[in-house]
Formats: sequence, structure tokens, C-alpha cells
Amino acid sequence: MKLISLNVALPRLAMWRTETVKTGIFKQPVAGPVQLRTLNLDGDRQADLAVHGGPNKAVYAYPSEHYEFWRHELSGEPQLPWGMFGENFTTEGVFENELHIGDRLQIGSAILVVRQPRIPCYKLGVKFRRDDIIARFLRSGCSGFYFSVEQEGTVEAGNSFEFLSRAPEGIRIDEMNRLYAEDKYNVELLNKAIATPALPEDWRDYLRKRLAGAPVES
Repeated sequence: MKLISLNVALPRLAMWRTETVKTGIFKQPVAGPVQLRTLNLDGDRQADLAVHGGPNKAVYAYPSEHYEFWRHELSGEPQLPWGMFGENFTTEGVFENELHIGDRLQIGSAILVVRQPRIPCYKLGVKFRRDDIIARFLRSGCSGFYFSVEQEGTVEAGNSFEFLSRAPEGIRIDEMNRLYAEDKYNVELLNKAIATPALPEDWRDYLRKRLAGAPVES
């Protein structure tokens, strides 16, 4: 398990339909060591802190193995460079069906905690210049995952990930994807998610409403 590309960006303006929007999704690979702090990497920022960033979304990781799926899925797309999905970490050997929320990993001198899947906003459409990418992304299950930073440290491309502890009782990232996009009122998964201590409280509140049978919007 390793980090094959480390990607950062500061917010910039981009055109979407008839509007100008500010977004930090245009990540670019960088070489050499980068300091990872509680809220983000040096040289990286989020544009809309109401829905992006914060301690439970400090680092977004996306498996490099998913890129091959997207090259087939989006056959008209040009070559997809690392960072295309707005990820900070392009990873190798780390997958949604293997990560439990609450798992702790070390990379470089930093310690990370798995917190939640990525639910895309419209800015993924800005990046890809297509309206259908969000629905395709949700259906794919290829969400990637967010980490919080338990211990700040230095990371760089080529570093390996090492599990420090596992949380097998916690819901997995792929199960969260299923619960969000497909099987929204699965009682077993809802209870498992709500009982996962490391899942952010806003997620747990949202899922409690589903468990109570209240209609909710994705």
C-alpha cells in the first residue's frame, strides 16, 4: 500500500455553465516532502468550507486502480492525470471494501484515521465538464475516502501506508456507499453506521433519520 501521487491546489475560478465558481478541485501532483496538518496539506485549500474541508475531511484519497475503470466508463475522455478526481492522495493497494471507518494508518511521519466516503458536489462536474459525472460516480462505488489527521507529519509520493490499528466493528467505506446510494433503509447497515464511533456526527444524525423511517434526500 503506497502513495503514488501527492496532489494539492489553491482555490481558483472556473466557468460552469453561465457562472463563475471558485473551487480547489484542480489538484496537481507535487514532488518532495509536504507537511500534513490537522486541516490540510501545505499548499492545499478548500474553496467552500461549508461542505468541504474540516478535521474529518482533511485529506481525500482515491485509489489509482479506479482510473482504469473510468477510462472505460468515460471512453470519450482524454487521458486522466493523477488528481483528476480532486484527490490529495492517489493511492495504490488501498480500497473501499477493505477500510473500516476508524482504521488508523501511518504514512511518512503522519497518522491518519479513516472517516467517511466522498460524496461529490457539482464541482466534480466542473472538473469533468459534464453533467452526468456525479450520478456515474455515485453508481460506481468508486468513492475514495477521507482521512482525519491524528498526528501531523511529513508525507511525500512513494511513502507506504501501514495499518496501526483496525476497527473491524466499524462500517466499511463500501458499505457506506451502498447505504447512501442504493440500499438507503437497510436497517442492519444503518445500525452499524450509527454505532461506528469514528463516523462524523453529522453522518450519524442523517442516518438516524433514515432509521426512523423519515424520507431523506441524498
